[in-house]
Amino acid sequence: MKQLSTKVTSNAHGQDSSYFLGWEEYEKNPYDEIKNPNGIIQMGLAENQLCFDLIETWLAKNPDAAGLKKDGQSIFKELALFQDYHGLPEFKKALAEFMEEIRGNRVTFDPRKIVLAAGSTSANETLMFCLAEPGDAFLLPTPYYPGFDRDLKWRTGAEIVPIHCSSSNGFQITESALQQAYQQAQKLDLNVKGILVTNPSNPLGTMLTRRELNLLVDFITSKNIHLISDEIYSGTVFGFEQFVSVMDVLKDKKLEDSEVSKRVHVVYSLSKDLGLPGFRVGAIYSNDEMVVSAATKMSSFGLVSSQTQYLLSALLSDKKFTGTYLNENKKRLKIRQRQLVSGLEAAGVTCLKSNAGLFCWVDMRHLLDTNTFEAELELWKKIVYEVKLNISPGSSCHCTEPGWFRVCFANMSEETLDLAMKRLKEYVESTDSNRLISKSSHERMKSLRKRTVSNWVFRVSWTDRVPDER
Repeated sequence: MKQLSTKVTSNAHGQDSSYFLGWEEYEKNPYDEIKNPNGIIQMGLAENQLCFDLIETWLAKNPDAAGLKKDGQSIFKELALFQDYHGLPEFKKALAEFMEEIRGNRVTFDPRKIVLAAGSTSANETLMFCLAEPGDAFLLPTPYYPGFDRDLKWRTGAEIVPIHCSSSNGFQITESALQQAYQQAQKLDLNVKGILVTNPSNPLGTMLTRRELNLLVDFITSKNIHLISDEIYSGTVFGFEQFVSVMDVLKDKKLEDSEVSKRVHVVYSLSKDLGLPGFRVGAIYSNDEMVVSAATKMSSFGLVSSQTQYLLSALLSDKKFTGTYLNENKKRLKIRQRQLVSGLEAAGVTCLKSNAGLFCWVDMRHLLDTNTFEAELELWKKIVYEVKLNISPGSSCHCTEPGWFRVCFANMSEETLDLAMKRLKEYVESTDSNRLISKSSHERMKSLRKRTVSNWVFRVSWTDRVPDER
């Protein structure tokens, strides 16, 4: 008799990907400036550690929030007993207003349409349960976050069909790519229920353009399917650009109260913008009452603690703090991203031009021995085991072109990032040197063979002409 389920015994969780294997290698030998200076530097983790000082300063100035007090009186018992899976109304209101602030207050979010979840992982999976039957498919543009193979498919039974994007146009979504993905799903006899995008993109670090967003809304309108916009990096857009949400496009198209709007769902989290992945705060926003109702019931499997909600409702309700935080966060991200890009350039490596996120999409195609994914994995192994940097290979993100890697920059100190770039530069220089030596050696051997053949031909020719004196 079979003891365990196929969910346990199969590898459908997708965690045998090189993305997760790199984490495992890091955990065996983690870099520490004092204790393990020759360890692996973690550049595969999209954490935002740049503004903890701002949050800690706020906590020091607001001891009641952290101490679970209201007007100086303890509300510990009230929060400890609170079980309502609808969430604290004051927190949902503060979260809705924070999401509006990130979008320049151009759009509004109704707190009654927010469903709380234990992070974006839980939010995305809950939406899959609400929108798809086992075997139904969602289309995802490549490259995409490797964890989606687990989050969207493992327990729900949903399928992913890639929308193949290429470097020729900066990996932007095109109408032809959308149509091809839809047709491919049909060939596989899969019922397409929707499209899921990350905006800003993980791993590209770029925002979807208005053209792409308009294309997506028009496409789901014509096919009568759903669109999930995972916008957990919306507060990380730096530079002069403003984040453009799918909600902006619905407003521009005057579709806010239409049937189409009921098929557009937004996922959000405080893990990236506020750098609080350990607090496990995610959210679904939907205009479909049935989705909100069902997702709210499902949220009982992954609630956000009432203590966490209380603390964050106080923090997010402080408009002076949120305004200062969002501006400073963007400034620091821009500076740190520039540090990474400069370090890469010094090593002779370029990356896709980006304006958001906690990572860069790095082009190492020139370091491949051959233009294959096998060569990409060989390069990745050298970088992990020899250079001691854990980065994520493009193949783990389902990129269609070998040689691209996601490299994170916001989860470490400036000094650690400098060390990482120093290690990479030394590796590239040694690789280039070895290639020059190999090429020079190859050319010498080629020249030697050519001279040897020429001499042999000359001797044979001369022997044919001169009589044998014996």
